Amino acid sequence: MGYDVAVAANAAYAPLVTAAGCEYRELPGDMSHLVSPAAPGEKATGGDLRRYMRELGDYMDLAATGTLAAAEAGTDVILANAIAPYAYDVAEAFGVPAIGAHLQPIEPSRAYPPVTLGSARSLGSVGNKLLGSLISAGKAPYDAPSARIRQMLCLPKKARSASDRARRKANSPVLHGFSPTIFPRPVDWRSGLTMTGYWWSDVEPGWQAPAELVEFLADGPPPVFIGFGSSAALDADFMLDAAHRAGVRAVLQGVQGVAGPDAISIGAVPHEWLFPQMAAVVHHAGAGTAAAGLRAGVPTVSVPIYTDQPFWAARITSLGGGPQPVPYKELTTERLADAITQATTTPAYAARARQLAAMLATEDGTTPVATALRAAAKQM
Repeated sequence: MGYDVAVAANAAYAPLVTAAGCEYRELPGDMSHLVSPAAPGEKATGGDLRRYMRELGDYMDLAATGTLAAAEAGTDVILANAIAPYAYDVAEAFGVPAIGAHLQPIEPSRAYPPVTLGSARSLGSVGNKLLGSLISAGKAPYDAPSARIRQMLCLPKKARSASDRARRKANSPVLHGFSPTIFPRPVDWRSGLTMTGYWWSDVEPGWQAPAELVEFLADGPPPVFIGFGSSAALDADFMLDAAHRAGVRAVLQGVQGVAGPDAISIGAVPHEWLFPQMAAVVHHAGAGTAAAGLRAGVPTVSVPIYTDQPFWAARITSLGGGPQPVPYKELTTERLADAITQATTTPAYAARARQLAAMLATEDGTTPVATALRAAAKQM
């Protein structure tokens, strides 16, 4: 069974969506500047946090409007990520099925603390479940957008938290695009929560690496990747200083104008092509980048900033795939250099990373998604 797929995303992801053969529908806004309310190594002030939450709320409001517009262009089934509860309101109004498609575990559970706290410290089985339930029922930046969308669509007034509870009671399906090898399925999850395995993208047909990058990789020992996605979490001088202190060559993403025998800056390059050629990868441990590093079979240095990143960073460390994370709010060039040195000179990290990659290579995350879509199709 085949499906026509449209992906609603911020404009920065349009080339990725169309290269995958999907229709692109724009979500207004840009999350790249919402990385952290403070500079590396510094803690956010009260004013910083208030500004950050205001900007996050504004982004969510734009995303809710964009979600409605994307659905109005035509849809039979909606897949909703973990921070798009308004997608369920849109699906309700349009009379189509909605399936959760999450890259992090957000269901209250005894197995982990709430990922929205930005901390991986367990509170114990009772504390984890209790606090997870309280946060799920509490206020969130997407509550007001959800309420506005329901009003626009003439739906009965209903709090986002009440909708969450109703979906749990109905055992509504949620697909989780991560591997049980990396995070075993919690025993207290309801049956509607499926852990599918990772969702990998394909390299764009005909894609070729920049010649200068190919030459750099061939001109010395494997370098270390340092990058934080589309965000500007670290500047070039910070990255270069850390690489110099660690005595490694480096590929830097998210900065420009670096070219030399020991370091080069790059734009968008498929992780599945680049990461296996690295000695180690340094990143914020976001769900997708963390998965790409694990798949590549090289050690990871995690610099978590917010939300689920500390969770994935802790999982990588607990599995032996890299040294202890260096939290962004405690980050210095010295600490980052020390972690890079540990990652590149400890054979056990490399061996375990290869073992984890071999295990991930046996998994197929797409079949459970196809099964869920077939089930949704029967409801239409």
